[in-house]
Amino acid sequence: MTMGISGLRTMALTAAAALAFTAGIGSASSQDQEWRSTSSLINPEAETAPFERYDHVNPDAPKGGQLNTVAPGTFDSFNPFIVRGTAAAGLTYFGGMLWDTLMQQSLADAGTSHALIADAFKYPDDYSSATYRIDERARWHDREPITAEDVVWSFNVLKEHSQMHNRYYANVTEAVAISEREVEFKFDQTGNRELPHIMGDLPVLPKHWWEGKDAQGRQRDVTQPTLEPPLGSGPYKIESFRAGSDITWARVDDYWAAELPVNIGRYNFEKRRYTYIQDDNAAWQAFTKGGLHDIRVENRAGRWATEYNFPAVERGDVVKRVFQSNSGEPMQGFALNMRKPQFQDRRVREAMTLAYDFESLNRLQFHNLYQRTNSYFQGGELASSGVPEGLELEILETVRDEVPAELFTEPFTLPTYDNAQAQRQHLRRASELLAEAGWRQQGGRLVNERGEQFRIEFLSNNPDGERTSGPYISTLRRLGIDATLRIIDSSQYVNRVRDYDYDVITGMLMQSQSPGNEQREFWSSQAADLPDTRNYAGIKDPAVDKLVDRVIFAKNREELVAATHALDRALLWGYYYVPQYHNSEIWVAYWNKFGIPETQPAYIGVDLDSWWILPDREKVIDEEYADEAAE
Repeated sequence: MTMGISGLRTMALTAAAALAFTAGIGSASSQDQEWRSTSSLINPEAETAPFERYDHVNPDAPKGGQLNTVAPGTFDSFNPFIVRGTAAAGLTYFGGMLWDTLMQQSLADAGTSHALIADAFKYPDDYSSATYRIDERARWHDREPITAEDVVWSFNVLKEHSQMHNRYYANVTEAVAISEREVEFKFDQTGNRELPHIMGDLPVLPKHWWEGKDAQGRQRDVTQPTLEPPLGSGPYKIESFRAGSDITWARVDDYWAAELPVNIGRYNFEKRRYTYIQDDNAAWQAFTKGGLHDIRVENRAGRWATEYNFPAVERGDVVKRVFQSNSGEPMQGFALNMRKPQFQDRRVREAMTLAYDFESLNRLQFHNLYQRTNSYFQGGELASSGVPEGLELEILETVRDEVPAELFTEPFTLPTYDNAQAQRQHLRRASELLAEAGWRQQGGRLVNERGEQFRIEFLSNNPDGERTSGPYISTLRRLGIDATLRIIDSSQYVNRVRDYDYDVITGMLMQSQSPGNEQREFWSSQAADLPDTRNYAGIKDPAVDKLVDRVIFAKNREELVAATHALDRALLWGYYYVPQYHNSEIWVAYWNKFGIPETQPAYIGVDLDSWWILPDREKVIDEEYADEAAE
């Protein structure tokens, strides 16, 4: 996953890039462990190869212009780290455009990080701690230096008040300022290869600003929502806003890290404006007319196939492009909330899976443009297949009595609806499983021993939900289930998902090619009992907990891959999600006013921050748009 990303000189940057290798190697307790400006969990060669900039960027890309974007829903806060409030576009758990992190996750290489606020870090051989060294040039937007005290304060505040960071850094016991520029993070465990690395994902916040007072003399409070634009350190700052309506970000002219290798040729737009539109169809119309939305990443197959025929496309002012990514695909599926009693029996969940007809939906609604998702780690070497063998089998043997027996002898497969006979076969088997779980038919209704009908409410904030969920709901009704769809606004939806107040939602989980601590938030028993986690299905399975730990504490890449295969297999056979589909391509449509590098990073597929405005093209398009608007 990609996290949030004056007048520095190239000579200084070259010196900074070399810092990773200026110290010797020593014992775990000594000060001469190896400093690293690049860290990689997958490719050790990346740690020694010089990194001067990303290969895909144009280092001479001009700065200027405004990128216009439509954002869904609304916002009421500039504090993205707490549960309360909805953060504005441009802010994320990892800082977004406002706050830099200690290091930046690579756009081009999986499991790799490069220097940002920290110019280097080191750790002992047993992975029991990590020490980060702050770049002496790192500055807040008020030109105050970023210090070790800021890092320690940020860690303590986020660990206490941000549920995501509390879970992400659950095994980090303490952050200690060794000096003004060095911070040591101490862990409560050894052997976690990922933990020293992911400390680089920590967003650093300005202690002096948050502990100060606002213009009215009121004490600021990092534990509460706020609409006072915070002090940042990143490439952009908030220029203006209307709460819930729009926000404009302005590029920081004297951004301290503008010429660091990770930022060369990037962040080229002078301004970035987000306009909030709650209705998806209205957002689409805004894109077709121009002015409010310049780049659209399309996620509807039907629209991509049939609706890009409006006048701006025909005259070449809007361009469609397809990009490829090798970062893997997300798990998108119906998350069955096992906090609700009707989903606690695995046979019920399997029946729900059998009832989902992907092939007909893909043919009739999606123009056969999607592919079925059949792994929680879709794409690449982390997805399980066949039957377990080798090291994966050894790992699964440790939980043999806690997982379904067929996991060891049968490949996991999803139902295929390729003919009428298949439909009858799958629904017949679904009915049998429901009967085995204690549900029986009574006058066309599926009821339990108390005569209560099986009810499911699908919850969505997508007005298009009826089109994509409707066929599945109709099939469930054929089984006697009282299945319904409720579409609510985005604010209500966010709050209900945070509180797990739903039967079924469409969950989407992005995976990296180096899974680790985040798996606890996705699948662990502990996360199931905490509010606002991504354990949407409420999984509380001792075998899954053990396999998550095997992933986290894998000693090398080979063991990590085997442990991930084992975890994937256990999740699939648990039927916690009804897997839906994915798009192996990235569909992007944009108003033809951008300069774009010849290549884009293969790992993430497309880096919009590497694009830039072409003033002449922008002027022509603006004039055409103005003429049409006048007409």
